[in-house]
Amino acid sequence: MTVDREQVLRAAAALLSRKGSATMDEVARAAGIGRATLHRHFAGRDTLVRALEDYGLRELETAIEAAKLDEGSAADALRRLVAESERCAHLLSFLITENQLFEGEDVHEGWQRADRRIVALVQRGQEEGVFRIDLTAAWITEALFGLVSSAAWAVQSGRIAARDYTFMITELLLGGVTRRSVEK
Repeated sequence: MTVDREQVLRAAAALLSRKGSATMDEVARAAGIGRATLHRHFAGRDTLVRALEDYGLRELETAIEAAKLDEGSAADALRRLVAESERCAHLLSFLITENQLFEGEDVHEGWQRADRRIVALVQRGQEEGVFRIDLTAAWITEALFGLVSSAAWAVQSGRIAARDYTFMITELLLGGVTRRSVEK
């Protein structure tokens, strides 16, 4: 039987985003394959998590491209980015909690590429006078990742409706980062 690696990764992502402590046996069951088959493709949990990181970063890069960050206003581009991120938010929320991915010198270049693109969008918003300049672009980017992750968990647990994902994130983030005129 031929195993579709992408299908196994999708099943693992769906399971691990709901239950981060799932065992390799549970991942195999979720993917509809045996444990031995899973281990032939992924030698252990660390290997699986690294493969999920590659998969998740490809999904994030696809979302960033689809959002067309260089088009329109920075606020509109941010809204598009949040909307496009929804399809991979659950996986990103799992990956962000995997400390092993961010320890040491060997951090995946995909995180830095995504970070640079989003920081550039925020800086454009600051230069346009739309986003606050007293908050760093790096902090706003981190806040965005945090909100995406939190919203993914809230949707998954039924605390917010999936249709409200983009609205909830953008309203909270833009409400906090939008520059306001100072009245004299």
